[in-house]
Amino acid sequence: MGRRRRQPMRKISFYQNRRWFFLLSAIFMIAGILVSLIFGIKMDITFKGGSIVKYAYEGTVDLDQAQSVVAAAIQNEVTIQETTNLGDNKTFLVVNVAGSSALSPDEQIALKDALVTTFPDTTFSLESANLVDPFIGRELLNKGLWAIALASILIVAFVWFSFRSMSGPSAGVMGLVALFHDVFVAFFMFVILRIPLNESLVAVVLTILGFSINDTIVVYDRIRENERL
Repeated sequence: MGRRRRQPMRKISFYQNRRWFFLLSAIFMIAGILVSLIFGIKMDITFKGGSIVKYAYEGTVDLDQAQSVVAAAIQNEVTIQETTNLGDNKTFLVVNVAGSSALSPDEQIALKDALVTTFPDTTFSLESANLVDPFIGRELLNKGLWAIALASILIVAFVWFSFRSMSGPSAGVMGLVALFHDVFVAFFMFVILRIPLNESLVAVVLTILGFSINDTIVVYDRIRENERL
């Protein structure tokens, strides 16, 4: 009984197909820029300020429907999320309302009435209502941007020094270009999908920087080894 012949592994040459990848990245970047210019960048309440109203509820709630009826009831931009307390398995409806002042009593009544009218089989009870100052979010964003800038400078310096035998300056700059490409892809993904930008974006960017520079160093190290052959 003869051995079954192994099917040869299909290889994809990223270098030979680089123009297609460049084109795909360019299309994605242009789409992100156009969406930013036309629709704007959607910011979370942490960065722009507003009110957070939290309801505990029992029953079923359609988040999209709840968001539209609440926005119409209080005549303001609203984002609604669902959270669950793992300790007691309690479910909450978190209503984020943009603005520089807290919701008035009349607005809170209108908000709850809209939910009760739309979902009559669901019971809602107010847990908390807080005003968010955008100063803290902006301070966090500024510090995050400084951290990203400092990390980028240190990365260029590290790559420059580590690969000084193979065009150190250009290796560092091109490594930085690759880093910013990966970061902008993630950023424009948030923009295109209309996901509100919040403090987690800073953590996402720093994580991408770490993984991206790791890949860049691996590729550069392989190039340096091949040059020695």
